[in-house]
Amino acid sequence: MNSKLKRRLTALTGIIVIVLIVVLAIVGGATSAKRVSVAEASSDTYIDKKIQVEGHVVDNSFTINGNVLEFSIYDKQNDPRAQHTLRVRYEGGVSSTFGNDVIAICTGRMDEQQILHCATLVTKCPSKYENSTDALSVSRLLKYGKVVQDKPVRLTGDVKENSLQPVDANYRFVLVDPATKEEINVKFKGALSESIKAGTTLVITGSLTAELDFNATDVAMKG
Repeated sequence: MNSKLKRRLTALTGIIVIVLIVVLAIVGGATSAKRVSVAEASSDTYIDKKIQVEGHVVDNSFTINGNVLEFSIYDKQNDPRAQHTLRVRYEGGVSSTFGNDVIAICTGRMDEQQILHCATLVTKCPSKYENSTDALSVSRLLKYGKVVQDKPVRLTGDVKENSLQPVDANYRFVLVDPATKEEINVKFKGALSESIKAGTTLVITGSLTAELDFNATDVAMKG
């Protein structure tokens, strides 16, 4: 092999080595988040580190300020009494399935106050959330406000006395939260069962409007 060819092969080898180093650096820098438990995430070990934590949403732990959702999660399987909880902060669109006891898979970085700043939030509903008893209350829906506007949700409440209206009225009836007495006007163009009257508990599928009315696509009595 002549010297000129050797020099070319040596230069080519050098280029290949450099390319491999760059590729390895990119792959190494894009490693996936480390999966940890709620208890592990609550320690100081993972401050400023990218982690993924899965847990159940603590009942009534969420608050919404602007587009920022804050809530707490716990490991229901290993910590049924919720001795360890993790506060999560998420800025982004919230799934209509989000709510009490929903499984939340949160990926993000921990800050020094041990709050997980979540970049990606995935929710999974336990099978019981297929039941009508676990639809959103009027109070919870109104707390979500614009976060769930125009998104499909299920709503439950009682028909307010003397609120039933004909199909061509501005709204069909008013739904009341039995716990807080908060109300929402429900618009519905379909036929209603003759069994629906004042005080009937309903489960409604539809979406919240910008005017904070509820556009229903399906109305059923609670089983």
